[in-house]
Amino acid sequence: MHPLILLAATPSPSPTIPSLRAGLSDDQIGPGFLGFLAMAFIVAIMFFLIRDMVKRIRRVRYRALVAENAAGGSHGPDAEYLAIPIVSDDAARSAGAKGAHTSGQQAPDGSKPDSGGQ
Repeated sequence: MHPLILLAATPSPSPTIPSLRAGLSDDQIGPGFLGFLAMAFIVAIMFFLIRDMVKRIRRVRYRALVAENAAGGSHGPDAEYLAIPIVSDDAARSAGAKGAHTSGQQAPDGSKPDSGGQ
């Protein structure tokens, strides 16, 4: 057989199971009350830091919006029409019904569609 396969197939000596020092039990190992206080302090500090960061970002966005509006930006109630058609559902249905029979077919009322200047 190949030497690498032999090395992989050879069992290694079983590791010794680590044990605790004399006088310690499993329930005595952990962060304790001091570790809890440290984590609670970190969580509280992070809460206030994130809240302050969100407040500052909101303030920067608001100032940018005010500056854009003062400079005649493209947003807001005084903005010019941006050539974006706003069509209601009824208008879309009627436009769809009018445009549906422009391919040379007969209209539902029996009339021929407009030939487009031909």
